Amino acid sequence: MTSDHYTYSVTWSVDDDEFVATVAEFPLLSWLAPEPAAALLGLRALVAEVVDDLRASGEAVPDPLADRRYSGEFRLRIPPALHRALAIEAAEQGISLNRLVSAKVAT
Repeated sequence: MTSDHYTYSVTWSVDDDEFVATVAEFPLLSWLAPEPAAALLGLRALVAEVVDDLRASGEAVPDPLADRRYSGEFRLRIPPALHRALAIEAAEQGISLNRLVSAKVAT
């Protein structure tokens, strides 16, 4: 696993008047630069250092989201009234509750 597998994003920061790079697996880390590529390169170097430090100290290193396996299933708790309303909507459309909720989540 390398730090290249982490989930990086680069956006413009109006407050900083620069590009800011962030990484989902390390929400407290970011890097500012006047160019998007420089922001990304700076953050990737910082993440590599942090990962090395965590490993050297025996601390847990977050797994990259891209390397994780996903089953496609998760439990969701909702109020009974919403469950009922969704079940009725699914029945009216002639589809399963699972298909209805999947479609709603995808939009």
